[in-house]
Amino acid sequence: MFIAHLPAGYLLSRPFARRNPQQARAILGVELFCSVLPDFDLAYFYLVDQRRTPHHDYWVHTPVFWLAVAAAAAVLLVATGRRRQLILVGVGLLSVLMHLAMDSIAADIRWLFPVSDLRLNLVHVPALYQPWYLNFLLHWSFALEMLIVALAAGLAVGDIRTRRPAEAGLV
Repeated sequence: MFIAHLPAGYLLSRPFARRNPQQARAILGVELFCSVLPDFDLAYFYLVDQRRTPHHDYWVHTPVFWLAVAAAAAVLLVATGRRRQLILVGVGLLSVLMHLAMDSIAADIRWLFPVSDLRLNLVHVPALYQPWYLNFLLHWSFALEMLIVALAAGLAVGDIRTRRPAEAGLV
């Protein structure tokens, strides 16, 4: 996936934010940040690794890593008496796992690591075009990304329109 991670994070955050209005901004922020968090490894991929290892093979693209991070964060929040913040750990973890699931459509993700090095994906995108990214942009899976983007944009515009009158004291 190229462009749909952030819009999908928005779609995932909406129901949680609506059920928890007092934490809605925090939920949205965590959800959006975590929806792209695994791809922060691209800096290492380009600047340090010199593109030698596919970035989906890094540990930040394995569910076990994020489960451990979420467990540690949850233990820390409980130990410091901040249980209300546990929802942020939950939505963050869901968002990261959603990112990995979306990557699994057309990229190899090691869902069973460290038990197995098996790489799982839904479809293989053949290398037919140059530059490399055209192979993904011209593949049918990109239409799915565009659908996610359009849905998120439509809902965001609706959310903004309904929020503005309320913030201006008109409702």
